[in-house]
Amino acid sequence: MESFSLILAIVVITALAFDFTNGFHDTANAMATTISTGALRPKVAVAMSAVLNLVGAFLSVEVANTISKGLVDETGIRPEVIFAALVGAILWNLLTWLVGLPSSSSHALMGGLIGATIASAGVGAVHGDVLVTKVLIPAIAAPLVAGIAALLATRLSYSLGKKADGKAAAKGYRAGQIASAGLVSLAHGTNDAQKTMGIITLALVTGGAIAPGSNPPTWVILSAGVAIALGTYLGGWRIIRTMGKGLTDLQPQQGFAAQTSAATVILASSHLGFSLSTTHSVSGAVMGAGLGRKGGVVRWSTATRMFVAWGLTLPAAALVGAIAEYVTGFGSWGTALVAVFLIASSAAIWQRSRREVVDHTNVNDTTEEPAGVVTTAIAAVTPPPTGTATDELTATIPAPASEPAPSQATV
Repeated sequence: MESFSLILAIVVITALAFDFTNGFHDTANAMATTISTGALRPKVAVAMSAVLNLVGAFLSVEVANTISKGLVDETGIRPEVIFAALVGAILWNLLTWLVGLPSSSSHALMGGLIGATIASAGVGAVHGDVLVTKVLIPAIAAPLVAGIAALLATRLSYSLGKKADGKAAAKGYRAGQIASAGLVSLAHGTNDAQKTMGIITLALVTGGAIAPGSNPPTWVILSAGVAIALGTYLGGWRIIRTMGKGLTDLQPQQGFAAQTSAATVILASSHLGFSLSTTHSVSGAVMGAGLGRKGGVVRWSTATRMFVAWGLTLPAAALVGAIAEYVTGFGSWGTALVAVFLIASSAAIWQRSRREVVDHTNVNDTTEEPAGVVTTAIAAVTPPPTGTATDELTATIPAPASEPAPSQATV
């Protein structure tokens, strides 16, 4: 049985709090397209995702081992370093959730850990080869691979559906969307819940509670799975709106293609121990699916803001983690000060979010933007509908009244 100090207990609680924010921050990854196309009602979708996130947490520990054994030198850091890392990750998650940007919770966690470790033990305590091969390269490759796969899958779906009965095909694609959304949720639990398992295991090692090189204890796996499932059930509605309506306008064929492509990439990476971002994978797949439909477009203004957030995640979380580690170095009062700052900042962000509430009742509402030059040009040269069965399929799927047409998207 592990022996716990007060600081170790604080780290475990803070890690589970991060896992909770990871859940509601990343719900959009699995369910945004399913909700936006009407395949599932919002509350049903997040409940299904929560259950499958919990199941996925028990399928593997490869990613957890990458974080607990590979990313940093576990012999050169203290539990306070882990606490500081989590502060940086939680605050970045909350800030990006507030503005509705789908950034990477995984990179926020690793950025916080890298910054706090460097502040405590120097650059040499970070294993650069692991950072490059299992974090940075997958961060770039995952959205590209998922995007290309989704683009090709979308074109294939429309090609095969030309001669299909409209109503029957609509039901089939809706069922496929539900199944693929479940697969993404399972993959998310397999990949993201493990990151918290890894960080708790690392804290237990640095605090002397378990031996170096140990796998996550069963209670760690269970608690991490429950925390991410609870966060998922709350629903990160702000980010769901951006992912489902802000990037592009999806039909069921595209939603099915995007989710299946993303799930394949995530599950393959989890098996290999790559700590990639499910957000990057799903966002890339959604953009690929948007471009895969004839006449479909991506709102590049939204995508650009999202790319900027991706680029800032690691350094921003690392900076906050490093500052938090510096303050905890002053002793118990420094750790207490950082904890108070985290709680006060989180409360302030939550209070700010109440000024404009986004929940399951208005998640599919959108604010129309003026058409950009490139989008207008694309719309001008797009041929009119040909009257195929694919068009009949589209007609059988009512879109929300406020949903903008593809030609109104902004570039």
